[in-house]
Amino acid sequence: MLTHRAIWEAIEALADRNGLSVSGLARKAGLDPTTFNRSKRRSKDGRERWPSTESLAKILDVTGESIDQFMDLADSMAAQPQRAIPLIGLAQAGSGGYFDEGGYPSGQGWEAIPFPDIGSENVYAVEVAGDSMLPLYRDGDIVIVAPDESLRRGDRVVVKTTDGEVMAKVLRRKTATKIELASLNAAYPDRSLAVNQVSWIARIIWASQ
Repeated sequence: MLTHRAIWEAIEALADRNGLSVSGLARKAGLDPTTFNRSKRRSKDGRERWPSTESLAKILDVTGESIDQFMDLADSMAAQPQRAIPLIGLAQAGSGGYFDEGGYPSGQGWEAIPFPDIGSENVYAVEVAGDSMLPLYRDGDIVIVAPDESLRRGDRVVVKTTDGEVMAKVLRRKTATKIELASLNAAYPDRSLAVNQVSWIARIIWASQ
């Protein structure tokens, strides 16, 4: 069955297969870069929005994919087991009441998005805002965060400080007293925090771009 979710996820898969973000795919096709952002998939009153046939035709043309190949992608997306996971905006995440002391979702104000079932009960989604995560993640991209995952040097992580600041960085080094973080965007400074300045740190395991 062709569903709203499957069509949009097929566009994401098509972009990924061609080494692009959905914004990059739209731009390459001569469309507005925000054409396929998640914010464009529902109207303000919650009604589903579908991509236009013109936009689909343009992305198939620039990727050299056929409509049959695209429909195969949509069918495979529809067949994946899904479950709803919590979603919050990166800027909103710094406000109080959205996480417990361990960095797990709590309280009210969370939205939900469908996501393939990967076996972990505690993953949640963060919607990127602004340019602090460029060039890896763009405004409107979704990153999936797993607080249960063990951390390794080089992991992309979401960090919340005891002052309420939430940031996405690369884990450079973690010792018993200090956490060193590298910025994804060279325009933003790297950070070195004492362990007692960090409320929690969680690994980014997946991104929908």
